[in-house]
Amino acid sequence: MMCQDIIGFLMDYLNCELTNAEQAAFELHLAQCPSCINYLNSYRQTIELGRSLSEMDSVEMPEE
Repeated sequence: MMCQDIIGFLMDYLNCELTNAEQAAFELHLAQCPSCINYLNSYRQTIELGRSLSEMDSVEMPEE
């Protein structure tokens, strides 16, 4: 698996939807590629920020 392949598998990886072989190849690449680890971590952070913003939308703001 190459760096370009990682991008296509990110969401499936985070949702635990990869086959065993795909997950093994994905994790093998991550073990050898600090850049992809950084990319994965920033992707996770983006998802978490999006979720927290979504939760904030449901909070009522005071009129003042």
